Amino acid sequence: MSQPTPTPSVPPVEPGKRGLVTRFLDGVERVGNRLPDPAVLFLILMLVTWALSAVLANVSFGEIDPRSGEPVQIVNLLSGASLTAFMATMVQTFVNFAPLGVVLVAMLGLGVAEHTGFINAALRAMLAVTPRMLLTPAVIAVGILSHIAVDAGYVLVIPLGAVIFYAAGRHPLAGIAAAFAGVSGGFSATFFVPSSLDPLLAGLTQEAARLLDPAIEINPLNNWFFTTASTFLIVAIGWFLTDRVIEPRLKATAVDGDTSQMPTMEPLAPNERRGLTAALVAGGIAVVLFALSLLPEGTPWAAPVEGLAPGTNPLLAFTAPLMQSIVALIFIFFLIPGVVYGYVSGTVKTHRDVIAGMSKAMSGMGYYIVMAFFAAQFIYAFGQSNLGVLLAIKGANGLQALGLPMALTVVGIVLLSGMVNLVVGSASAKWALIGAIMVPMLMQLGVSPDLTQAAYRVGDSSTNIITPLLPYFPLIVVFCQRYVKSAGVGTLLALMLPFSVTLLVVWSAFLIGFWALGIPLGVGSSYTYAPAG
Repeated sequence: MSQPTPTPSVPPVEPGKRGLVTRFLDGVERVGNRLPDPAVLFLILMLVTWALSAVLANVSFGEIDPRSGEPVQIVNLLSGASLTAFMATMVQTFVNFAPLGVVLVAMLGLGVAEHTGFINAALRAMLAVTPRMLLTPAVIAVGILSHIAVDAGYVLVIPLGAVIFYAAGRHPLAGIAAAFAGVSGGFSATFFVPSSLDPLLAGLTQEAARLLDPAIEINPLNNWFFTTASTFLIVAIGWFLTDRVIEPRLKATAVDGDTSQMPTMEPLAPNERRGLTAALVAGGIAVVLFALSLLPEGTPWAAPVEGLAPGTNPLLAFTAPLMQSIVALIFIFFLIPGVVYGYVSGTVKTHRDVIAGMSKAMSGMGYYIVMAFFAAQFIYAFGQSNLGVLLAIKGANGLQALGLPMALTVVGIVLLSGMVNLVVGSASAKWALIGAIMVPMLMQLGVSPDLTQAAYRVGDSSTNIITPLLPYFPLIVVFCQRYVKSAGVGTLLALMLPFSVTLLVVWSAFLIGFWALGIPLGVGSSYTYAPAG
C-alpha cells in the first residue's frame, strides 16, 4: 500500500468562499509570518525591552511588589552594570535555558527509536487497531496525561501527534495543534492523578492567604476535582475544534517537508513484527524493574517527607528525584526498545548505527538551538527589567479597583491571568505576583482562596498556547517546519488561537457552573471564606 497523502490534491478554496473565521485566521497567519524570523524577533524584543527599561527606570511607581514589600522599580538594562552583567552571564543564560537540555537529551533517545524504525513500526501497529475518528481525542488525552511527567509532553507527545496524524492520512499540523492543546492548553487539567503543579500552586496560595489569615491551611489537592472534570471538557473542545475548524482550514496547506521517514499504513513485515515484539518485551521489562524500584518505603526516587505540604505525594513533588529524572527516563525508555528493535529487525548492524541515529537527531535540532539562544537572552532580560512584574501588579490592582460583582470578578481573574501569561512565562512566577494581591482581596469579599486559584489556573492554561514567551513555543514552530517549510510564528498562532479563545470562554463558564451547583473544587476546598471571629 502506498503512503497516504495528508492533503488532498485539490486547488485552494477561493478566498471569497472561505468562512469568516477561516479568513480571520488566514490573516493572523499572514501577519504573523511576515514578522522577522523567530530568532531575530526575540532579538528585537530584547532590544525593545532594553529601551523601555531605560525610559522607565527613573519613573516612580506606587505598585508594591508582594515578594519584597517594596515599590516596583524598573531596572535600567542599558546601564554599565546591567550590560556587563548581561555579557558575563550570556553563556550561562543559554546553557541554563530550561527547555534546551530537556529537548536535546530527550531527542537522543527518540532519535535512536526513530532511526531504527521502532517508532514507525509501533505507530503502524497502533493505527491498525485504533479507529481513525478517535485519534484526535486520544492525542489530546495523552497530552493532558503527560503533565504527570512535567514537560515531557512538549518533546514527546507533540511531535508524535504530527506523526500519528500523518500516518493516518491526516494533516500533521492538525496533529500538532491537537497535541499542543492537550499538553499546554490543558496544562491545569489532570487525569485523576494529581500533577506536581498542584502542591506548588497551593503552597503559593497559602502564603498569599496567610497575609490575611495566618492560621489558614490550603490543601494541595484543593482544585483536584475541578481539574479532573476539566479534562473531559478540554478533550471535547479540542476534538471539535481540531476536526471541524483546524483540519478543514489546513486542506489548502501543502505538506512540503521531508516526510520520507514517516510511517505508512502498510502492514508490518515479518522482520518488523519480530523486532517490535522483542522491543516491547525489552521495554516492558525495563518498566517493570523501574516500577519495582518505586515501591519500597523510603525509595530514593521520593523526596524527603520533611518540608512537604500535607497530602503531597513524595514521588510527585517537584524536588523528588523521580520528577527531576523524567527527561533521563524518556531517553532510556526509548533507547532500550529502539536498540533492541534495530538489532532484531536488522535495521541496526553495529553500535555505529545507534550513534548515527543520535547524530541525525541532533543535526535536525540546529535551528532550534539558534532560536533557543535568542529566546533565552530575551527572557532573561525581560525578567531582569521587572517590566513583567509591573504589568502583572498593575493589572491586579486595576481589577481590584473595578469593584465588579463576584462572578464577574472571578471571570476577571481568568482574563487577567490570561493576559499576564503573555508577558510572564512561568506559572508559579505569575501566581506569586498576582496571587499575593488577588487572594487576600477576594478573601475580604468572602471568596475562598481555592476558587481564586482555580480561576487563575483557567486563565493561565488558556493562553499558554499563544504566548511566544512559553519557553517551548520556538520548539513547536520547529516541529511545524518539519512538515510545512514556510511555517512560522504566525502559522502556530493561527492554529492555536481558536483553542485559546474557546477555552477562555467555555472553561470560565464551566468554573462558574461548578460554583453555581456547589460541586466541590477539590479536597478540603470551599467557595466562600468567613473571617475568624
